[in-house]
Parts: sequence; structure tokens; C-alpha cells
Amino acid sequence: MRFDTVLQPDTSVAAGQGNRVLRNTYLMLGLTMIPTVIGAFLGLSMNFGFMAEHPIMFALGSLAVMMGLFFGINATRNSAMGVVLLLILTGFMGVMLGPILQVALGFSNGGQIVGLAAGGTGAIFLTLAGVTTTTKRDFSFLGKFLMIGLVLVILASLANLYFQIPALALTISAVSVLIFSGFILFDVQRVVSGGETNYVMATLAIYLDIYNLFVSLLQLLMAFMGERD
Repeated sequence: MRFDTVLQPDTSVAAGQGNRVLRNTYLMLGLTMIPTVIGAFLGLSMNFGFMAEHPIMFALGSLAVMMGLFFGINATRNSAMGVVLLLILTGFMGVMLGPILQVALGFSNGGQIVGLAAGGTGAIFLTLAGVTTTTKRDFSFLGKFLMIGLVLVILASLANLYFQIPALALTISAVSVLIFSGFILFDVQRVVSGGETNYVMATLAIYLDIYNLFVSLLQLLMAFMGERD
């Protein structure tokens, strides 16, 4: 149910609040990149042998840690502890980049691939965020489709941990790029329109969009551009 059909708030006030939350969200997003980069460097030097031997258990364990942090962030979103837990989560997510970065940097052009993935992610985010903040188009209709797509991608990814089908992995990555690009439109507009008024939760949502977009782009670029010595 949408209450905006019943109550008509002052749109100028709502827009002002949305822009303020968005500014705080972008500042926090910049801050979250610090523990993410530190975590990624730590992940590069770690041994992920357990993940290679037990991929499903590793994935489920990592998911359990993330869900616990999600719950903690949501519960403390209005306090400084919410920010602390958010930074801990982003550091953990950085560490979880270790395995894919190790594979990517194993290519002779690995640095170029990682740079292109990072640059592409930034370009997509800036473009879509710019579109969202300047257009009057309503992207709320994307919500249900994106959630259904996300669930299907998660299930397919878990299944492919067992089947290890390269074509399916590429399909998942390509679809994920579209899904998380859509989530950027959806989540940024929620902030701008006043649908999300807590900058910690807004940062969490948009950070996850950017993170997963980067991983998906990196997987595609490795598949199509990776060069062995």
C-alpha cells in the first residue's frame, strides 16, 4: 500500500530531506571504501584453500556472517554503533574479494582487468545515480522484478558451486550486472524521494549494489579478456 495517495506531503521539504540524506550517504560510501580496500589487500595475502575444498560450506558460512552483520546494522542504524558495524561489514566484504582478485591478478593483464572493472563500476554508478537524481521518472516499479531476479541469481550461484558450469557462471554474471544496475536506480531514488531516510541503511544498500556490480563485471572481463603467460 502506498500512503502518498492519501497524504500529500510538502514535496519541497521531502526533496530537501532526500538530498540531505543522499549527501550523507555519498560521504559514508566514500568512507566505506577505506576498509574495503584494506580488506581486499588482506584477502590477497590469505590462503583460501578451505574455500576451494568446501565451496558450499564457505559460501554458507560467509553468508551467515554477512546476515549477522546486516541484522546488527539494522538494529543499531540510529546510533554510532551502526556506522561501526557498517565499516566492519565493508572490511569483511573487502576480504571476501581476495579469492577473485587472486585469480584476476594471476592473468598477465590482471591489473588492467581489475582497473577496467573498477572504472566500469564507477562509470555505471555515476551515470545511473545522475539519471536518478535528475529525472522525474519513477523507478519503484523495478522493486519486485529486481528482488525476484536477485533470488534466482542467488539460487543459481549456489547450484553452480556444485555443478561448475562455465556457461552458467557467465550468464549469472551478465544477469547480475543488469540486476545490480537496476538496484542502483531503485535504491538511489528511494533516498531522493524520501523512501529511505536513514543514511546508514541507504549506504548499506547502495554499497552492496556497487560491490556486486564490480564483482560481476570483473568475472565477465576475466572470462573474455584474461590472458595467461
